[in-house]
Amino acid sequence: MRYDVIIIGGGPAGLSAAIYAARGGLKTAVFERAIIGGQITVTEDVENYPGFVEPLSGFELSERMRTQAERFGTEFFDEEIKAIGLEGLCKVVETGSRTMRAKAVILCTGAHPRRLSVPGEEPFTGRGVSYCATCDGALYRDKVVAVVGGGDSAVEEALFLTRFAKKVYLIHRRDQLRAQQIIQQRAFKNPKVEIVWDSVVQKIHGSQIVEKLEVFNRKTNEISFIPVDGVFIYVGILPNNELVESRLELDTFGFVITDEYMHTNLPGIYAAGDIRHTVLRQVVTATSDGATAAWSAEKWIMENYDDVEGNEVKEIAEQ
Repeated sequence: MRYDVIIIGGGPAGLSAAIYAARGGLKTAVFERAIIGGQITVTEDVENYPGFVEPLSGFELSERMRTQAERFGTEFFDEEIKAIGLEGLCKVVETGSRTMRAKAVILCTGAHPRRLSVPGEEPFTGRGVSYCATCDGALYRDKVVAVVGGGDSAVEEALFLTRFAKKVYLIHRRDQLRAQQIIQQRAFKNPKVEIVWDSVVQKIHGSQIVEKLEVFNRKTNEISFIPVDGVFIYVGILPNNELVESRLELDTFGFVITDEYMHTNLPGIYAAGDIRHTVLRQVVTATSDGATAAWSAEKWIMENYDDVEGNEVKEIAEQ
């Protein structure tokens, strides 16, 4: 099978890329190994996506995007991509059951939060356990929340949550934070923030939603319980880069480096969304990345392929 563009990953970046590519007249396919929408599907209320005054679930938002992409002719496959190869400028994409060729590939494989891997974390994800204060913070107005972590992201998000919550516990496994000093000082001075030192979360308790955290103090060996309405986990984020880590240029954390056009170091291969080296990982930035990647891929295809036959431009093919 041959496509103009194959998009790997069906989250907001991939869906936006599909809309722009298919609407631009490119034969487009999206491959998603899990669920269309990616991480956003576990968010109960999306309140900060432009144009939607009333909140809607992440699942509903992603379904709307998929429907829009399908309307322009995008084909969807619930298959996992096993390998990507190159034949000149052509990309050879393989699943377990088929081999396809594409003029351009857009990587939208995303990233995933590093988990605490404690009892209660998985069943309460989306029901009190969150990995994104910017996404879900406003849901905890006048409530009590906890943030787990001690780096820049954890402390910054704890401070962000003070805009809504009446109290924020910052739980850190050591006796000093790893965040920049200026950020630490802001946390120390904020009356809503209480830091729980030398402690780790052992279990997340609740019935239908999160109700309390079971916390172990590593110095005193004491166990305590902290009543909370929600817990935000910031112990790291990991890129889903298994397909490309040996071939593409990555930053020190494993995220794909692109230029402003979302182009990677390989011709005709783009990256968009959370897999990319970027300063902000939100639905709105992912969709922007996807649109840019699709637009860039269309321009690149026009420059490097014959419009009618779909062959590589002669002078490039002969290099």
